[in-house]
Amino acid sequence: MSDLQKAITLRKEGQLEEAKRLLLDLYAREPENPSVLYQCAWIHDALGLEREAVPFYEKAIQMGLQSKERRGALLGLGSTYRALGQYDMAKAVFEQGLAEMPDAHEFSVFYAMVLHNVGEYEGAMQTLLKKIVEVTDDPGIAGYKKAILFYADRLQETWD
Repeated sequence: MSDLQKAITLRKEGQLEEAKRLLLDLYAREPENPSVLYQCAWIHDALGLEREAVPFYEKAIQMGLQSKERRGALLGLGSTYRALGQYDMAKAVFEQGLAEMPDAHEFSVFYAMVLHNVGEYEGAMQTLLKKIVEVTDDPGIAGYKKAILFYADRLQETWD
Protein backbone atom coordinates (compact mmCIF):
# COMPACT_ATOMS: atom_id res chain seq x y z
CA MET A 1 0.00 0.00 0.00
CA SER A 2 1.35 3.42 -0.94
CA ASP A 3 1.87 6.16 1.65
CA LEU A 4 -0.96 8.12 0.04
CA GLN A 5 -3.33 5.17 0.36
CA LYS A 6 -2.21 4.64 3.97
CA ALA A 7 -3.01 8.26 4.76
CA ILE A 8 -6.44 8.00 3.14
CA THR A 9 -7.15 4.85 5.14
CA LEU A 10 -6.04 6.55 8.36
CA ARG A 11 -8.35 9.51 7.60
CA LYS A 12 -11.27 7.18 6.93
CA GLU A 13 -10.56 5.38 10.22
CA GLY A 14 -10.61 8.69 12.11
CA GLN A 15 -6.89 8.78 12.82
CA LEU A 16 -6.69 12.34 11.56
CA GLU A 17 -3.49 13.55 13.22
CA GLU A 18 -1.56 10.49 12.05
CA ALA A 19 -2.98 10.92 8.53
CA LYS A 20 -1.97 14.60 8.57
CA ARG A 21 1.58 13.76 9.62
CA LEU A 22 1.92 11.17 6.87
CA LEU A 23 0.41 13.50 4.26
CA LEU A 24 2.68 16.40 5.19
CA ASP A 25 5.70 14.08 4.94
CA LEU A 26 4.47 12.95 1.55
CA TYR A 27 3.87 16.57 0.50
CA ALA A 28 7.48 17.42 1.42
CA ARG A 29 8.60 14.69 -1.00
CA GLU A 30 5.99 15.33 -3.72
CA PRO A 31 4.96 19.00 -3.56
CA GLU A 32 3.65 18.97 -7.15
CA ASN A 33 1.47 15.87 -6.85
CA PRO A 34 -2.15 17.06 -7.17
CA SER A 35 -3.55 13.99 -5.38
CA VAL A 36 -1.26 14.59 -2.41
CA LEU A 37 -2.23 18.27 -2.36
CA TYR A 38 -5.92 17.35 -2.43
CA GLN A 39 -5.55 14.90 0.44
CA CYS A 40 -3.59 17.50 2.43
CA ALA A 41 -6.46 19.93 1.91
CA TRP A 42 -9.02 17.33 2.93
CA ILE A 43 -7.21 16.37 6.14
CA HIS A 44 -6.82 20.00 7.16
CA ASP A 45 -10.53 20.55 6.56
CA ALA A 46 -11.38 17.42 8.54
CA LEU A 47 -9.34 18.78 11.44
CA GLY A 48 -11.14 22.13 11.36
CA LEU A 49 -8.10 23.88 9.90
CA GLU A 50 -9.96 25.54 7.05
CA ARG A 51 -7.50 28.40 6.46
CA GLU A 52 -4.65 25.93 6.16
CA ALA A 53 -6.68 23.78 3.75
CA VAL A 54 -7.26 26.57 1.21
CA PRO A 55 -3.76 26.75 -0.35
CA PHE A 56 -3.68 22.98 -0.74
CA TYR A 57 -7.06 22.98 -2.51
CA GLU A 58 -6.06 25.87 -4.73
CA LYS A 59 -2.75 24.32 -5.76
CA ALA A 60 -4.28 20.87 -6.33
CA ILE A 61 -6.83 22.38 -8.71
CA GLN A 62 -4.18 24.52 -10.40
CA MET A 63 -1.92 21.47 -10.84
CA GLY A 64 -4.57 19.74 -12.93
CA LEU A 65 -6.41 17.51 -10.51
CA GLN A 66 -8.84 15.38 -12.50
CA SER A 67 -12.09 13.47 -12.29
CA LYS A 68 -13.57 12.54 -8.91
CA GLU A 69 -10.74 14.25 -7.06
CA ARG A 70 -11.29 17.51 -8.95
CA ARG A 71 -14.98 17.32 -8.12
CA GLY A 72 -14.16 16.88 -4.44
CA ALA A 73 -11.52 19.60 -4.44
CA LEU A 74 -13.80 22.17 -6.06
CA LEU A 75 -16.59 21.36 -3.64
CA GLY A 76 -14.18 21.37 -0.69
CA LEU A 77 -12.62 24.68 -1.69
CA GLY A 78 -15.98 26.35 -2.26
CA SER A 79 -17.33 25.01 1.00
CA THR A 80 -14.21 26.11 2.86
CA TYR A 81 -14.40 29.62 1.41
CA ARG A 82 -18.05 29.73 2.47
CA ALA A 83 -17.21 28.56 5.99
CA LEU A 84 -14.57 31.30 6.20
CA GLY A 85 -17.06 33.94 5.09
CA GLN A 86 -15.38 34.45 1.72
CA TYR A 87 -18.71 34.24 -0.06
CA ASP A 88 -17.77 35.78 -3.40
CA MET A 89 -14.90 33.35 -3.78
CA ALA A 90 -17.14 30.44 -2.74
CA LYS A 91 -19.77 31.50 -5.24
CA ALA A 92 -17.21 31.63 -8.06
CA VAL A 93 -15.87 28.16 -7.20
CA PHE A 94 -19.36 26.64 -7.07
CA GLU A 95 -20.21 28.28 -10.39
CA GLN A 96 -17.05 26.73 -11.84
CA GLY A 97 -18.07 23.33 -10.46
CA LEU A 98 -21.57 23.69 -11.90
CA ALA A 99 -20.15 24.64 -15.30
CA GLU A 100 -17.62 21.78 -15.36
CA MET A 101 -19.86 19.12 -13.80
CA PRO A 102 -23.53 19.97 -14.35
CA ASP A 103 -24.59 16.50 -13.20
CA ALA A 104 -22.83 16.85 -9.83
CA HIS A 105 -25.95 17.74 -7.85
CA GLU A 106 -24.06 18.61 -4.67
CA PHE A 107 -22.76 21.81 -6.28
CA SER A 108 -26.30 23.15 -6.62
CA VAL A 109 -27.02 22.60 -2.94
CA PHE A 110 -23.83 24.30 -1.77
CA TYR A 111 -24.36 27.06 -4.34
CA ALA A 112 -27.81 27.70 -2.87
CA MET A 113 -26.23 28.05 0.57
CA VAL A 114 -23.79 30.68 -0.63
CA LEU A 115 -26.55 32.51 -2.51
CA HIS A 116 -28.34 32.72 0.82
CA ASN A 117 -25.17 34.02 2.47
CA VAL A 118 -24.89 36.87 -0.04
CA GLY A 119 -28.55 37.81 0.30
CA GLU A 120 -29.74 36.27 -2.97
CA TYR A 121 -32.59 34.50 -1.22
CA GLU A 122 -34.81 34.08 -4.24
CA GLY A 123 -31.96 32.56 -6.28
CA ALA A 124 -31.15 30.23 -3.40
CA MET A 125 -34.74 29.00 -3.20
CA GLN A 126 -35.03 28.65 -6.98
CA THR A 127 -31.85 26.60 -7.11
CA LEU A 128 -33.00 24.25 -4.36
CA LEU A 129 -36.54 23.85 -5.64
CA LYS A 130 -35.36 23.03 -9.15
CA LYS A 131 -32.75 20.59 -7.87
CA ILE A 132 -35.24 18.85 -5.59
CA VAL A 133 -37.65 18.10 -8.41
CA GLU A 134 -34.77 17.06 -10.66
CA VAL A 135 -33.34 14.45 -8.32
CA THR A 136 -36.23 13.25 -6.18
CA ASP A 137 -37.83 9.85 -6.32
CA ASP A 138 -40.48 10.91 -3.84
CA PRO A 139 -43.90 10.44 -5.46
CA GLY A 140 -45.44 13.30 -3.50
CA ILE A 141 -42.91 15.80 -4.79
CA ALA A 142 -42.81 14.26 -8.26
CA GLY A 143 -46.59 14.62 -8.47
CA TYR A 144 -46.22 18.37 -8.02
CA LYS A 145 -43.15 18.78 -10.22
CA LYS A 146 -44.89 21.04 -12.74
CA ALA A 147 -46.28 23.32 -10.03
CA ILE A 148 -42.98 23.49 -8.12
CA LEU A 149 -41.10 24.43 -11.28
CA PHE A 150 -43.75 27.03 -12.15
CA TYR A 151 -43.57 28.68 -8.73
CA ALA A 152 -39.78 28.43 -8.45
CA ASP A 153 -39.46 31.32 -10.90
CA ARG A 154 -42.38 33.23 -9.40
CA LEU A 155 -41.69 33.17 -5.66
CA GLN A 156 -42.66 36.80 -5.16
CA GLU A 157 -45.80 36.74 -7.29
CA THR A 158 -49.31 36.50 -5.91
CA TRP A 159 -52.58 35.86 -7.68
CA ASP A 160 -55.93 37.37 -6.71
